[in-house]
Amino acid sequence: MALWRIFLLVAMIGFFGQSACAADLASLVNALGQGGFPAREKAITDLAATGDPKAVAPLEALGKGDLYLRKADGTVLIAKLSGAVYLLADPLTAADAGQAQKAEIDKIKINNSLRRTLAAVLGGLTLFNADPDIRKQAALAILKSGDPALIDTLAKAIAQEPDAAVKAIMETARASGILNSGMAQSEKHAAIATLGKRTDRDTAALLTSFANKNEGALRNAALEAAQRIESGLALWDTMQNLWYGLSLGSVLLLAAIGLAITFGVMGVINMAHGEMVMIGAYTAVVVQWAIASILPAASPYALLAAVPAAFLVAGLGGVIIERGVIRHLYGRPLETLLATWGISLVLQQAVRSIFGPTNQEVSVPPWLAGSFTVVDGLSLTMNRMAIVIFSGLVFIGLTLLIRKTPFGLQMRAVTQNRAMANSVGIRSGYVDAMTFGLGSGIAGIAGVALSQIDNVSPNLGQSYIIDSFLVVVFGGVGNLWGTLLGALSLGIANKFLEPFAGAVLGKILILVAVILFIQKRPRGLFALKGRAVEA
Repeated sequence: MALWRIFLLVAMIGFFGQSACAADLASLVNALGQGGFPAREKAITDLAATGDPKAVAPLEALGKGDLYLRKADGTVLIAKLSGAVYLLADPLTAADAGQAQKAEIDKIKINNSLRRTLAAVLGGLTLFNADPDIRKQAALAILKSGDPALIDTLAKAIAQEPDAAVKAIMETARASGILNSGMAQSEKHAAIATLGKRTDRDTAALLTSFANKNEGALRNAALEAAQRIESGLALWDTMQNLWYGLSLGSVLLLAAIGLAITFGVMGVINMAHGEMVMIGAYTAVVVQWAIASILPAASPYALLAAVPAAFLVAGLGGVIIERGVIRHLYGRPLETLLATWGISLVLQQAVRSIFGPTNQEVSVPPWLAGSFTVVDGLSLTMNRMAIVIFSGLVFIGLTLLIRKTPFGLQMRAVTQNRAMANSVGIRSGYVDAMTFGLGSGIAGIAGVALSQIDNVSPNLGQSYIIDSFLVVVFGGVGNLWGTLLGALSLGIANKFLEPFAGAVLGKILILVAVILFIQKRPRGLFALKGRAVEA
């Protein structure tokens, strides 16, 4: 046979083969409109069994109630109401199929049983989607349902899956289906071993449920696998609590580190420190509004612009408070406490008058959204991860400022012996003002960070002022390393106590523990050294 005739024959076979497949798929779609619910369920499974991605659209339309039967010719079409008529479209190609009056078409109805069938088969069809995330979600849905009807479909998907992580989930989904099937015990033992490699509660529950329905070796294997998963989950729960404790400790560090500087250098009990945190958060709100209205394209980076803005606004506010009120009250701690408490009330009411009493929103930028999964059972949210890193950078920057700059040297001199510092020409008044401004500025950037995990409201600062004082007193007044260790210790202790004692009782227990600790070490973990502080 001539070569050109062979090519022509192959092309004709391919063309007519595709035409026949398209005709078969169309007939399967039309079968969705025939018979009662049992016949419709068979039509759904037959259509899904083709594995053709084109079958997704008619099945999804059926689930949404958009699939109709045209009475004139028995064709199943997607119909959308537009005014007084329905616009028709081919469910496989989405091509325009004209219009119809309501009397010319019948809606194809489904019940709850068919909805469950649709959910299962659609999960199987999306196993072949081009998007790996969609394939992953489909496999996870099948894993939870454990539908044995999708075992063969999963086998096909596994054979051609290029992504190793998605392939592993598909294998566990197939294993869950095998447990609910009538396959041999050897297959079920292999499925239990596959499921036992996961570390999530759904899989543990699935294995426990299977064990309760079976006896003998299968039951023992399933229980043993479930116990291994539970042991792994306990470990990851501990790691998760440790992470939450570190993130809470980072928040406390940001809120308290400015107070540690102010309290240590000036001896001022600043009850308005929480309001500096609040001012920083509201500065983030204003910066977000301004950038969204002036330069919308830069909105995802508004949070970065809010950090220096909050530092400047809160720092300037701190300098004004120190120069206007506090410098007249040095050496009178009770009066500074009352004065700063009054300032805090004024600032809260001012914010309520300007922004209103309701919560304000600071949107999470896209680069801080979502979470990072370390393993099944342990995920780290991006915004908390950013706060931990940000807190570390602030701490390092502040340490370098105090240890490596002339201003830091003057601050340490005033802290250790104010009279001697004055005698060698250091302007302690200037150091006091700048120190108060620095502490308030750091509180302001703490407010920007807190706007990502807490409500921005006039009461924001009140939620952290008591914890900030606890951190400062526990770590050692004026000592940055003590503040760091105190913040992390209290944050971790709080998160480990919450599951057993509850949030409120947990805080009370921590407060009692700090009071008892101070009875033994009145100067905290790390006491400052110097003639003035020892006097």
